[in-house]
Amino acid sequence: MTTQSKGLFAAILLAVSTLINAQTFDIDFAQKQPKYNGTNGYDFGTTEINKKNLAQMSYSFCVPDGNYRVVVTLGSKDYAGKTIVRAESRRILTEQIETKKKEFKTISWTIHKRSPRINDDERVKTKPREKDYLNWDDRLTLTFNGEAPAVKSIHIEPDTTAVTLFLCGNSTVVDQENEPWASWGQPIVRWFDENVCIANYAESGERTTSFMASKRLDKALSMAKAGDYFLIEFGHNDEKDRGAGSGAWYNFSYNLKTFIDRIKAKGCTPILITPTARRFFDGDKLKDTHGEYPVATRTIAQREGVGLIDLTAMTTTLFETCGVEGSKRLLVHYAANTFPGQDKELADNTHFNVFGAYEVAKCVIMGMKALNLPFVSHLRNDWNDFDPAKPDDWQTFNLMPAANAEIEKPDGN
Repeated sequence: MTTQSKGLFAAILLAVSTLINAQTFDIDFAQKQPKYNGTNGYDFGTTEINKKNLAQMSYSFCVPDGNYRVVVTLGSKDYAGKTIVRAESRRILTEQIETKKKEFKTISWTIHKRSPRINDDERVKTKPREKDYLNWDDRLTLTFNGEAPAVKSIHIEPDTTAVTLFLCGNSTVVDQENEPWASWGQPIVRWFDENVCIANYAESGERTTSFMASKRLDKALSMAKAGDYFLIEFGHNDEKDRGAGSGAWYNFSYNLKTFIDRIKAKGCTPILITPTARRFFDGDKLKDTHGEYPVATRTIAQREGVGLIDLTAMTTTLFETCGVEGSKRLLVHYAANTFPGQDKELADNTHFNVFGAYEVAKCVIMGMKALNLPFVSHLRNDWNDFDPAKPDDWQTFNLMPAANAEIEKPDGN
C-alpha cells in the first residue's frame, strides 16, 4: 500500500469512526438536560425527569435512519419509581416497572428509526395525518410516564446485528400515534430482547396496492439486510376494492406474490398473516366479514412455500371466547366523555385498544412459534405462551395511557 493510499485509508477510518461516535449518546439525568435543539434534548419542556408528578416526558436524539441499541437505567436515589417506557409512535417497550428507592434496573432494546427519505430522488408518500408522527421525523424519541417515573440514564448507539422484523399492513398493525387506538405492532416490541428489532411500516387505510404505490415497501426494502423478516397482513381494505381486477384472487393475490418475490430477492424471509377478525356477532359466533381474502392469503402462502400465521382464526377464537359484551374490552368501545373532547360514544368493532393489541400481539407471537422461526429464541424471560381461548384478565391489565389522545377514527375499517 502506498503512502498516499495509507493516508486515504486512515482518513476513511477516521470519518467512519467520527460518524459512529456522532450517533452514540450517553445521557446522565443526574445532570440538568437541555431542551431539544435539533440534535438532542427534551421535547416537553421539563427540566427534571426524576420527578414523581411528571405526567410525561420525551427525550429525542437526532440520528440517521437505522437501528439503534438503546439501554435505559430506571430508578432514583431519592424515591421509589414506577416507570413506563415507550419509543417513537407509542411503541410499548415496558409495562410499568417498579424500582425501590436507590434501586436501579437496566433494560435494553434495539429500536428502528426511519424518515420518509429513500434516496436523493425518492421519498415515501406519507399521508397528511402522518406529517407530525414521531415515526417519520428525523429523531429517535423515547417517552417516559407512569405513577412515579424515574430514569437514571440513557445510552444509545448504532446496531447492525439485530434481526429486523419489518411489519407491512394497515390500521390493525400500524403504530397508532394517539390513544385510545392501538395495534398489535406496538406491544409486540415489548416481548423481544435487544437481538430483535421491530420496524413497523404499516399505516391506517392501506391496501396492498397503496402500500406499494406510496413506496412504503421500497423504503422498508432499502433498510433491510439479508436474513431479516417481513410480516405481511392485508385484507381489511383490499376487500373494499370494486374496480377492474379487484378481488381476492386477482389483484390481491398478485400483489402478495409481488411482495414475496421482492422480499426474497433482498435475501429476506416473507411471512403472510391473515387479517384480524372484526367484532360482528351473529348470536355467540362471529360473522365472516373477510370473504375469500383469508383463503387467498393461505393459498398464496402454500403455493409460494412461505410461512403463514392464521390471525383470522386466532382473533375469531379470542372474540368468541370473550363474548358479545366482553369482546368490547379489546376494542375502542368507550362511553362519552372518557377522553377530552369526546362528546359521543366510541364504538369501533375493528380497531383495538391497548389491551386488545396486547392480546393480538401474543397471538402473532404464538404464530411465530408455531412456524419455529429462529428469532423466537429472543423472547424475553417473562414471556408466557398464550392461548386465545384463555385470554388474559382485562381487570389485571394496567398501563397508564400516553398523554396524546385523539378521538378521530383511523383510516380503514
